[in-house]
Amino acid sequence: MDETTTSRDQRTHSRADATPEAPRGWRAWRRRRRITLPAVGGLAVLLAWNTVAVDTETTGASGEQIVRLPGGDVHIVQDGPPDAPTVVLLHGLAGSTAWWDPVLPALRDLHVVRVDLLGHGRSAKPAVGYGIEEQARRVGAVLDQLGVRRASVVGHSTGGAVATSLAEQRRDLVAAIALIDTGPRADAFLGDSFVGHLMTTPVAGELIWRLRTDGTIHGALSTAFTREVQIPDQIIADVRGMTYRSLTATDEAVDAFLKEQPIPDRLADLGLPTLVIFGSQDRRWRPSSAQDYRLNLHSRIEILDGVGHTPMYEDPDATGALLHGFAVETAPR
Repeated sequence: MDETTTSRDQRTHSRADATPEAPRGWRAWRRRRRITLPAVGGLAVLLAWNTVAVDTETTGASGEQIVRLPGGDVHIVQDGPPDAPTVVLLHGLAGSTAWWDPVLPALRDLHVVRVDLLGHGRSAKPAVGYGIEEQARRVGAVLDQLGVRRASVVGHSTGGAVATSLAEQRRDLVAAIALIDTGPRADAFLGDSFVGHLMTTPVAGELIWRLRTDGTIHGALSTAFTREVQIPDQIIADVRGMTYRSLTATDEAVDAFLKEQPIPDRLADLGLPTLVIFGSQDRRWRPSSAQDYRLNLHSRIEILDGVGHTPMYEDPDATGALLHGFAVETAPR
């Protein structure tokens, strides 16, 4: 962050690592090896998230809900007419529903469902459950609870991996898929910021995380943006609210997902209408790697000139227009 001048999954938002084997979606944080962390309030976590009830609870803000699911509750925000075509927005690593705010005006005539992935934003932050397939199943369960039967699913960086997995699991639910600066394969990752790299270094990383400040977070997000943008306080607050486990486990999960099979190969097997948006100056994922998505004959690739890893903030007008047009074109008739 997948930032006063900052933002993978990318792990985009979307990824910030520097070896062929370590993709970072949002990658403001690059951590290459699994780190064993002491349990923080382990019993409290188990009690808080080991629920078997599945229901929705409206919170104070209009359009916001907590969807209660086994293993961890999920925070969502709904906007727009409920009878309009549905667009689901999935943020990248260390992101939240707030990352989509700049493109909401362009999608105002659509039914927009923004989801905080497990471990992010206002969703639960348990010790387990961060695999990409698990995250995707959880998103599918959320949409089932909301009564959504068909949707276009948009993912930024790491969120693109979750969107892809959801499409693999739920062909009945996903009508089309849009990926924003989602690294296609593990070796396309460029690297992380210096601060982000330190945060994912064993032992030292956990210490830095415990002592993190707003300035530290801004430093870690420095590769998430290329254009100079003003990062809202809410985004910084959402990062501060994460646990070290939720951060590193999500990052590791994206690596494993990409190593198992590149995303373009997965999409080619699906045959779904696909929109790929990539910033020509992405500092987390190699911009030229966007062409890998041509393997899917159903893909349309849009490169935004002068834009980095986070087009939603760096060029919200162009990004919003592309997402709106795609959602309308692919909406179920």
